[in-house]
Amino acid sequence: MFRRHPALTAVLLLLATVGLYLWSKPAAVASAPAAPAAPAPVVAPAYGTCPRSPDGIGKTWMGREISQVMGHPGIGWLERDNREKEEAPSKAIALLELAPDAVLADIGAGSGYYSFRIAPKIPRGRVVAVDIQPEMLDFLKKESARLGIPNVQPHLGAIDDVKLPPASLDAALMVDAYHEFDHPVEMLASLRSALKPKGRIYLLEYREEDPKVPIKPHHKLSEAQARKEFEAAGFRFVMNKPDLPWQHLLIFEKP
Repeated sequence: MFRRHPALTAVLLLLATVGLYLWSKPAAVASAPAAPAAPAPVVAPAYGTCPRSPDGIGKTWMGREISQVMGHPGIGWLERDNREKEEAPSKAIALLELAPDAVLADIGAGSGYYSFRIAPKIPRGRVVAVDIQPEMLDFLKKESARLGIPNVQPHLGAIDDVKLPPASLDAALMVDAYHEFDHPVEMLASLRSALKPKGRIYLLEYREEDPKVPIKPHHKLSEAQARKEFEAAGFRFVMNKPDLPWQHLLIFEKP
């Protein structure tokens, strides 16, 4: 006849109790939420340096030396009488595809030469005239009152940020300005945020490929270089409308 051993019986009872406890307890580990992922590190753009050219700042991006900025003392040149003959800005404006209620940012608006000519074409919209120089904005405010054009909105940006709300723009225009941005990566990132999906950038730049264009080399930009920089910033190239006397009209789109 089998005889129970007291010590063995105690062990068996303990094991049975533990097993019953484990069987009845929820799988806490399996149901626990996953720990949040650590935020991705912010990677600074790999800007380069070079010996400073007479017209450059000694800082490079994707092989291009960034040019010096034309300040507010250059308003006279922006407003020169023969600008229409030399650059055909009225033709450039006619090539822009803007709805009557569009919101367009004129980035580096300067004296507002383009802003005040575009505003009447979007009577239910507005032009946000962005510049980093308060002197330019003061000039824009006075011109807006003098011309009686209420839908031009002067706006102070920064050297690395357009300072506009996300998805607030249908389009942006940059006229002979992008090559002067000393933080092009940050500026395009902020502009990409400010544009609505399918929002467009109209980029006017003097043609580097054309030696007959009488502009200093650092104030020109080739189509290939512009595409390299804008596509790296997440924009899609749409087309080049090469019908202007001195400039490219390059169109990019936010996907």
